[in-house]
Amino acid sequence: MSQFASLTEATPDAAFVLIEAYKADLSPLKVDLSPGFYRGEDARPWILPSVQKAKQALLKDPTADHEHLPILGHAGLLDSAQKLVFDATSEDASTIASIQTIAGTGANHLGALFLAKASRPQTVWISDPSWINHTEIWQLVDNEIERRIYPYFDKQSFTIDVEGTISTLQSKAREGDVVVLHGCAHNPTGLDFSKDQWKAIANVCEEKRLIPFFDLAYQGFATGDLAEDAWSIRYFFRNTSLEMLVAQSFSKNFGLYGERVGALHVVCRTEGTRSKILNVLKRLSRAEITTPPINGAKIVAKVLGDKDLKQQWQNDLLHMSDRMSSMRERLVDALRKRQTPGSWDHILTDIGMFSMTGLQPDQIRALKEEYHVYLLPSGRVSMTGLTENNVEYVAEAVHKVVLAAKPQ
Repeated sequence: MSQFASLTEATPDAAFVLIEAYKADLSPLKVDLSPGFYRGEDARPWILPSVQKAKQALLKDPTADHEHLPILGHAGLLDSAQKLVFDATSEDASTIASIQTIAGTGANHLGALFLAKASRPQTVWISDPSWINHTEIWQLVDNEIERRIYPYFDKQSFTIDVEGTISTLQSKAREGDVVVLHGCAHNPTGLDFSKDQWKAIANVCEEKRLIPFFDLAYQGFATGDLAEDAWSIRYFFRNTSLEMLVAQSFSKNFGLYGERVGALHVVCRTEGTRSKILNVLKRLSRAEITTPPINGAKIVAKVLGDKDLKQQWQNDLLHMSDRMSSMRERLVDALRKRQTPGSWDHILTDIGMFSMTGLQPDQIRALKEEYHVYLLPSGRVSMTGLTENNVEYVAEAVHKVVLAAKPQ
């Protein structure tokens, strides 16, 4: 008998199940609105011109090889990454411990592992809803750390429940607890705190001595403005005394999904503490991956370290964010034109790739089975799957499933 026969069946990942179902769907009408991958107007992967130019330049480098990076990762990448997130000076950098990771997921995992070993928090607070991996990672890292939710999304009004967020953390969080925060373009809602709301949350974290853990997966990709998308993190960094973590991903804003480029930053406030934290991070990372991948790191470092390429990259970010904004407008216009019942206006003010539709499971199932339109079971829609060629079809499909579900 197998030693593993007693294993329970793991629930398949909903997003990747839909990706495979979409690939197998032979309908010429199919539309994929489920994954968190940017697509161009032709609904195909888009290689950023800045990335393409960086790759061409790197191919001409006669000194290039395939040797290991240091355990901490690519030095040029980490230096540029710190500046991108924190607008960091050399003095700031002396109090930030940074290490290259396997994209944002790896940064979230390594950060959780570090906190589980170094500070032993009683509880980690995660927004309701949130990216599914936030809960999964903390459960796998240390199941004895309690995972609790703070209110975030009001399903009736399609707004942020900021009062619920603040009152929950104020009354229930304890010193040393971790609070997972989305730096910008909240996944899955597309709703972000205002600057005044961020200030209020920073005050609560400072007063309660909590540990903010920012997940920054969409800097520049959300609004096209690098500084605006990092405002919340920079505010906490400049205006509180808190130690904090940032999981930074370059998958979305560089289109380097398969290269797995990311970084973890631990703001530790003193040089002596930074040295200790770096040693712990190196030990943890060494035992898991030895050293991080080099190819994607070289590409990002090349773009961020070259004035012309960085400007091209910022133009690329604007192109992507503008297309998503345009598709938001087109979808809402098409639904309004049909007078489709439901709340749709919030789609215009949400930020980034995602919005919540409020569609019910039977409606989502009908979209897939009858119209070949794929959404996650939560009702989250990914704007990048919309194009000028399919947005009217999607709006008509949504209109029909909503009307079909309404009592006559």
